[in-house]
Amino acid sequence: MRELVDLSPVLTELGRRFSAAGYEVHLVGGSVRDALLRAQAGGDGIHGDLDVTTSARPEQVLELLQGWARSTWNTGIAFGTVGADVQGERIEITTFRADRYDRESRNPEVAWGASLVDDLVRRDFTVNAMAVSLGPDRTVTDPFGGLGDLLAKRLRTPGAAVDSFADDPLRMLRAVRFVAQLGLTPDDEVVAAMTSLAGELGRITPERVQVELSKTLLQNSPRAGLELFVATGLADVVLPELPALRMEIDEHHQHKDVYTHSLTVLDQAIVLEMADPDAGSPDLVLRLAALLHDIGKPATRRHEARGRVSFHHHEVVGAKLVRKRLTALRYPKDVVEAVSRLTFLHLRFHGYGGGEWTDSAVRRYVTDAGDLLPRLHKLVRSDSTTRNKRRAAALSATYDSLEERITQLSAAEDLARVRPDLDGNAIMEILGVGPGPDVGRAWRFLKELRLEQGPLDPDDAEAALRQWWAAQH
Repeated sequence: MRELVDLSPVLTELGRRFSAAGYEVHLVGGSVRDALLRAQAGGDGIHGDLDVTTSARPEQVLELLQGWARSTWNTGIAFGTVGADVQGERIEITTFRADRYDRESRNPEVAWGASLVDDLVRRDFTVNAMAVSLGPDRTVTDPFGGLGDLLAKRLRTPGAAVDSFADDPLRMLRAVRFVAQLGLTPDDEVVAAMTSLAGELGRITPERVQVELSKTLLQNSPRAGLELFVATGLADVVLPELPALRMEIDEHHQHKDVYTHSLTVLDQAIVLEMADPDAGSPDLVLRLAALLHDIGKPATRRHEARGRVSFHHHEVVGAKLVRKRLTALRYPKDVVEAVSRLTFLHLRFHGYGGGEWTDSAVRRYVTDAGDLLPRLHKLVRSDSTTRNKRRAAALSATYDSLEERITQLSAAEDLARVRPDLDGNAIMEILGVGPGPDVGRAWRFLKELRLEQGPLDPDDAEAALRQWWAAQH
């Protein structure tokens, strides 16, 4: 295995310095795993941040780095970790550890390990429990069969899975991420432990849960990870609205499986996102909206005549649920508002029938979407998961016509900034009023008029304003 990992000059020099001082030093964790995957795919070298473990204590590590590292930082020194910037490469160097966990708080009781194997056994998964010596012999240490698991696409823990996850429940969400990121399949013991300990995720802070969930969603193919997330009950603890989409389908009330539909919408949205050279990819906002856009359906489901099922106003209910859940998971306010807005707007397109888009309807669609319009285009197109090819083609053609209408109207008007034809100062002068609520109401009237009729010349706008004002008094 060692010939697959081409060490950088920085790591080679690091190994020389520590070995000369009589200390063991090894490259570990994701750095080794990813280098092996790249080598298998014909790539080369070690990339990204580097994780190193050593028999040296933190104070000895700092001494060895002095005069060589550009800078060091000690934020993790209580846990045995020293960070360093060496020739532009970020390295985290951690003393061998053999921690035990306080299973109430999940905080580790830091203890120095006596050997590399002591350190590796406490790691989350076997594929992250491999090490390559940075000393002259480049010894490979793989005591738990991590390389075999990596090649077999298998996810296992170094020790008993139930003990590993009880020590640190966040590892269960990391398992979800590695299924999505690396295409690994968890073994039966891992799945059983995740299922039995799902409730332990309640010990993890929302911020840390959110980080892991986001990392999963930002992978190229997150679906398998999300299916594990739901199947093991983890989602019931931290995102219960997702498994709630698995609504019963009976012989009398046939309807689409909303859970499967939502995963398919996510798949399709990712394809559109990655194909758009102007879009930032990966796009967390679009992916959250694709996954959660229908979470208002369970609360709004109604059985109608002749076996029909309705979900009236599920976009309104869904927008509120999205805002509540993402806020609880400590997502930034701008992300919460954007995902909620997309959820609210995702059905607007279907309200315009067969594509006879009036200028007023186009203006309102663009204005309500604002800077979310490119994402709304992708979400709406992805929301078509019908197997009926004729219906799918008709929906696509109708949306094509909408985008054409937007382009045509944008060429004649500034749809990105639809504003009243008179500003606040002009309104006050015409109406003879000072600043206050009346000005706001007049401004909103003129904006509605602008959306309905398009740009007006100042005289027509003034006449309409005076007529409106007279009707108010």
